Amino acid sequence: MPAKIPATIVTGFLGAGKTTLIRHMLQNAGGRRIALIINEFGDLGVDGEILRGCGIESCGEDDIVELSNGCICCTVAEDFIPTLTALLDRPSPPEHIVIETSGLALPQPLVRAFNWPGISTRVTVDGVVTVVDGKAVTEGRFAHDVAAVDAQRAADAMLDHETPLSELFDDQIACADMIVVNKADLLSATEAEALTAQLRSESREGVQVVRATMGALPVEVLLGQGSAAEADMDARHEVHHDHDHEDDDDHDDHADAGGHHHDHGHDEFESFVVTRAEVTDPAAFAAHLAGVIRTHDILRLKGFAAVAGKPMRLTIQAVGPRVDHYFDQPYGSAARETRLVVIGQAGLDRAAITAALQA
Repeated sequence: MPAKIPATIVTGFLGAGKTTLIRHMLQNAGGRRIALIINEFGDLGVDGEILRGCGIESCGEDDIVELSNGCICCTVAEDFIPTLTALLDRPSPPEHIVIETSGLALPQPLVRAFNWPGISTRVTVDGVVTVVDGKAVTEGRFAHDVAAVDAQRAADAMLDHETPLSELFDDQIACADMIVVNKADLLSATEAEALTAQLRSESREGVQVVRATMGALPVEVLLGQGSAAEADMDARHEVHHDHDHEDDDDHDDHADAGGHHHDHGHDEFESFVVTRAEVTDPAAFAAHLAGVIRTHDILRLKGFAAVAGKPMRLTIQAVGPRVDHYFDQPYGSAARETRLVVIGQAGLDRAAITAALQA
């Protein structure tokens, strides 16, 4: 029987740096034939566009598949299984498959899907990589029990309550084979040590906790973990239990995994696209975006901007008020416009945000 094709699941909250990590991996893939399955949250496929702009010969247009019909853990049957099967059925299948989940996805249902008939003998989960925004977690965002902010939180009972964000974070940590503390350059040595120790104590025995800046990790570290995670689900317990899963061996009940009975906080979030004309000064525009994000409590903002007089497209990615921007590829025949995806918790003032971003 042919060896199973390994698949790596890259999970992590909004803006943790999953796409940056995958981009670095592709640029240093050493000729490996890697296929990507990307699950976007939002109407504009920014992550897919960023990865297509890598120009990696071993990962071409046909090797990047986007799933945008909903969060991947809730559309397993309708979207993920057919997509994965199509990759496996290629005359020349990939050597490795990398799956980037949306920032809202629970990894456990996705890993469980690798036990489905038809794919269980053909592909295996090489490892689950959970990417953490080290700076955000140290500041207490998306994690209710980080040691560095326990004292501050103890003074406010409201901050001790479980939230969808903390439950998502806990599930992503519980399922991980490797935890990447990204943006480590934004932490002091003491903060990095404390966060690494905290995450190591909260994860399963044997889980690696590594630090990275801009997702830069050796390919040999990310790929080839050989965890066969789908056979180890009991150890990857879900903190959040709103997914209605029956016994993993009863695959007739797995049809529910595609559907519409699961609720794990997706309604707590919303996203929309704002378009505007060219910008003149990238640095000034980034500063303007940071102000809009602070004013309206936007979780994530990402997209592309056209800069007057510049042939290259400006990629923009913001987590909270931290805005990163860089030129990634020529526009070519594409329309020169600025398109931004705004992601936040439900109740965003769309009209005010749109007006501010278009100002």
